[in-house]
Amino acid sequence: MKLYCLSGHPTLPCNVLKFKSTTIMLDCGLDMTSTLNFLPLPLVQSPRLSNLPGWSLKDGNAFLDKTELIDLSTVDVILISNYHCMMALPYITEHTGFTGTVYATEPTVQIGRLLMEELVNFIERVPKAQSASLWKNKDIQRLLPSPLKDAVEVSTWRRCYTMQEVNSALSKIQLVGYSQKIELFGAVQVTPLSSGYALGSSNWIIQSHYEKVSYVSGSSLLTTHPQPMDQASLKNSDVLVLTGLTQIPTANPDGMVGEFCSNLALTVRNGGNVLVPCYPSGVIYDLLECLYQYIDSAGLSNIPFYFISPVANSSLEFSQIFAEWLCHNKQSKVYLPEPPFPHAELIQTNKLKHYPSIHGDFSNDFRQPCVVFTGHPSLRFGDVVHFMELWGKSSLNTVIFTEPDFSYLEALAPYQPLAMKCIYCPIDTRLNFIQVSKLLKEVQPLHVVCPEQYTQPPPAQSHRMDLMIDCQPPAMSYRRADVLALPFKRRYEKIEIMPELADSLVPMEIKPGISLATVSAVLHTKDNKHVLQPPPRPAQPTSGKKRKQRVSEDVPDCQVLKPLLSGSIPVEQFVQTLEKHGFSDIKVEDTAKGHIVLLQEAETLIQIEEDSTHIICDNDEMLRVRLRDLVLKFLQKF
Repeated sequence: MKLYCLSGHPTLPCNVLKFKSTTIMLDCGLDMTSTLNFLPLPLVQSPRLSNLPGWSLKDGNAFLDKTELIDLSTVDVILISNYHCMMALPYITEHTGFTGTVYATEPTVQIGRLLMEELVNFIERVPKAQSASLWKNKDIQRLLPSPLKDAVEVSTWRRCYTMQEVNSALSKIQLVGYSQKIELFGAVQVTPLSSGYALGSSNWIIQSHYEKVSYVSGSSLLTTHPQPMDQASLKNSDVLVLTGLTQIPTANPDGMVGEFCSNLALTVRNGGNVLVPCYPSGVIYDLLECLYQYIDSAGLSNIPFYFISPVANSSLEFSQIFAEWLCHNKQSKVYLPEPPFPHAELIQTNKLKHYPSIHGDFSNDFRQPCVVFTGHPSLRFGDVVHFMELWGKSSLNTVIFTEPDFSYLEALAPYQPLAMKCIYCPIDTRLNFIQVSKLLKEVQPLHVVCPEQYTQPPPAQSHRMDLMIDCQPPAMSYRRADVLALPFKRRYEKIEIMPELADSLVPMEIKPGISLATVSAVLHTKDNKHVLQPPPRPAQPTSGKKRKQRVSEDVPDCQVLKPLLSGSIPVEQFVQTLEKHGFSDIKVEDTAKGHIVLLQEAETLIQIEEDSTHIICDNDEMLRVRLRDLVLKFLQKF
């Protein structure tokens, strides 16, 4: 069993597991931090951005590098844990020769589609007058400023995919539900479990009859809108692959939400606007719910909230219809009937308005001060670029970063100097190291495998030994392009036996509670399932001499069975038995493996060992048979 690590980003994993003749890809996250090396893509040409010194690249290439670690066309299935971890799916399904099946829950697929659609829309709606590619030449790349000069394999970076590729990739997905068991070629069984992190997010159990691997990625024990995490099903794992922990282990999500609300209120009270760069799904649902409870008490009921995204309407609607994937509290509201999320009421009362872009209706309805939720969190494309340019010159305005995926300082770099206030309130509900330690003690896997980053404190806080995984035995770690041989070997295989063959067995008890029986059968293997079938019966002979000859020819070796022997030979009793049968001058010698009985008068030697007995005598077959029969008296036959 081997694990191939194709991603260097622990919260955007991509691993390949080879297990019992199946090749399983675990997630295909898209690391978009490389976009921070590029200029923002404004909706309207910005002379200031275009003339920035030291920022000379403006291109749609920034998304994926390929791997030569494994041939992706050999991947049988892809298991998706949440919608953030499927953003590279079109690159794999459309450009690698992949012909397998992708498994994911319905909310993961639908919200993943929205994220991809928004990304494609943001990139395609900004036409590029020219495309830069010469910088990917190694001789030119090494002359560029860091970190571009240090980027690995930039020649393999890909342009953003198209909606046609997105739709083709999503057509290869088979929808699954929590606890649904899916057979893969009869070899292994995979089962999605609720991970508690996002709508439809899953951990996966991958198991055969005798081995169990758990894949835990992007999980949460906090009480938010998704179904709670299923921990019990992770018990008794041989290997637990752990990834997707919180990116900000020192920040408390509840504290960050409180800070978000207070900074938002302070800004709008002073007549300023608030910009929240965000994804169109996920944390935004919880932020809107907190604001729903907060705006009246904070005196914000007259402040408009705008949600701007090409998929804003679909995202808000999807969150209301996936009732079975929500926590119990929100599920119960559906049967009242009430909308599970309060943003439905905010929309009805016109406190929250959503628009596909800043053009059209938004231009007519827009009034200030206001709060705007829009993408992209990298500040490199999307409507957020327009608002950064519009509001950045005033110290009354505030940009509040809630998504932890990008360094907010790097995201802000091309907009400097910036007068608007910048608040960092990263909200990441995924497991922290204290919760992981508690989880591992409860589920007790034999081995834990995780990214290298989790086995040592963060570089900036090297004294914080509590910010790393602590388990026994110590976790096995991996980094990008590593191939790990997982630390357990398959020892057993399940074999079924046909009823008629089982009826013919005659078990013998060799010790209390343990019986054995000999079996002569044909092993039939198909689709990784093994069945013992009765051996073919010999053809019925005709007559006379030919009959005898044909029987001997037709009976297979497997049906001519010698009895199996079990038991041990007590040496003292054996010597007494030999003396009773007329043997004298008997000498016994101890050896490292057992005993040697010498019959000096008969010039014969009997070697008695734990798993064998040998009778050695010179050309006296009658004596050998006689001694053999005496040995067999002490052994059981079956």
